[in-house]
Amino acid sequence: MDHFHYRDGVLWCEGVDLGALAEEFGTPLFVYSRQTLFDHYDRLAAAFAPLGATLCYSVKSCQNLAILRLFRERGASFDVVSGGELARVLEAGGDPARVVYAGVGKTDLEMRAALTAGIGWFNVESEAELDRLAELAAAAGVRATAALRINPDVDPKTHRYTTTGTRATKFGVDLERARGIFASARERAGLDLCGVHVHLGSPVNSVEPYVQSITKVLALIEQLRGDGHVLRAVNIGGGFGAHYDGIEAPPAATYAEHIVPLLAEQGLEVLLEPGRSLTANAGVLVARVLYRKSSGQRHFLIVDASITELIRPALYGAFHFVWPVRPRGGALPPDRCEALRVDGSTLVDVVGPVCESGDYLAKDRWLPPMERGDLLCVFSAGAYGFVMSSQYNSRPRAAEVLVEEAAARLIRRRETYDDLVAAERFSAEKRR
Repeated sequence: MDHFHYRDGVLWCEGVDLGALAEEFGTPLFVYSRQTLFDHYDRLAAAFAPLGATLCYSVKSCQNLAILRLFRERGASFDVVSGGELARVLEAGGDPARVVYAGVGKTDLEMRAALTAGIGWFNVESEAELDRLAELAAAAGVRATAALRINPDVDPKTHRYTTTGTRATKFGVDLERARGIFASARERAGLDLCGVHVHLGSPVNSVEPYVQSITKVLALIEQLRGDGHVLRAVNIGGGFGAHYDGIEAPPAATYAEHIVPLLAEQGLEVLLEPGRSLTANAGVLVARVLYRKSSGQRHFLIVDASITELIRPALYGAFHFVWPVRPRGGALPPDRCEALRVDGSTLVDVVGPVCESGDYLAKDRWLPPMERGDLLCVFSAGAYGFVMSSQYNSRPRAAEVLVEEAAARLIRRRETYDDLVAAERFSAEKRR
């Protein structure tokens, strides 16, 4: 559980009682562990140090400014996929020259802003985008550094919604077309196409898909160099796994053991885009029990968190381990697994208050007795938790708290009803 642990029958984050945080800041509540963020980053950095790899933290996984600042201070670069994410990185003091910008639908406004900021790399996803980037850069009197995203047609064996490296997805260009695209871009003013980018999807809990895709990309790079192109960098993307159900994700060192030998001595700058592997296990979602009910043969635990806080279970069928913050009778979980069952537990569905049948956080879980007012923890919620939250049903978004050893600080206040309507208020001036 990284730096989340039970002590004297209560769940703690580092040196802070989660129950006390819930009382102070309310629920639903996202809580992050600084030390867990640091540990995962440091392990990955050490594993890929032989390549001198640049770690570009994937902002989309967890975008809070305080967390971006932590990674910046730790030495991270950044991977963004929108103008808004770039604005966050700049607000957090990130160096734009160390930013890579991915995404299949960059607008003119976004590309102009990125060119003005002086970002390090554009990960270009189509021929049309490459043409438009070259035009905008030439008009601005600058030269855009770009990597072409290749679709290696490798199946990472993850959920179909988060698979990005197979032929059927919207991402990247077919491997067979890459040489022609590089040839057409050779003389384009405003464009320096000197890198190759690949990203398979997430989470990928096996090293083999990376070996397959990198092998294909290196063969392409050899062909491109033979064609006279200067290749400076390869970006192998992200997608490394995290622990949701036990310890299913390989450690950073295992990924590196197989990847580093492939890229060593290639004369290439190596970039990675880690996100989930850094943040997923560094955050939890704390919810409070509202009611218990039974309907037919099913038993429901209704809590104050919902798909508006954590949509992953409903959207992907994702598993998140759940357990009481203060389990009655001292029923402490020996591990995180779907089949976990302790004496006196009841089979329940953990559901929220949103008016959708798909509003659930966990199904068919054996949980110890819980009553109204008890606190439930949803683990591994640090990645794609708050960032995918919404105001559906006019629910104000949750607060976020960062724990640093024995101290906790609010890094995003809970939204208010006023926040819900602020952007919809108009001047009383008569409209024409």
